[in-house]
Amino acid sequence: MAKKKLTYTEAVAEIEQILSRLRGEQIDVDTLAAEVKRATELIAQCKAQLTDVEQEQNGVYYFNRESKYDMERVKAIFQMAAPGYEQ
Repeated sequence: MAKKKLTYTEAVAEIEQILSRLRGEQIDVDTLAAEVKRATELIAQCKAQLTDVEQEQNGVYYFNRESKYDMERVKAIFQMAAPGYEQ
């Protein structure tokens, strides 16, 4: 079963819990690896959510991640303005 996607606040809270455990306990390598893996997943999720909000705020995407513009055309414009631009 897939894990429920956490809200940004829930993800940050879980990251803080992981950090607290890492700071406060002597843990074995396997547990450390699992905690670091989970924290990495949560950080990636938070980054994606922040990027989504930024793109929505910038007017590039609708709330459902649907592009408001022809992104190939936007890319071509950026390439004309800055040769060598790749995204």
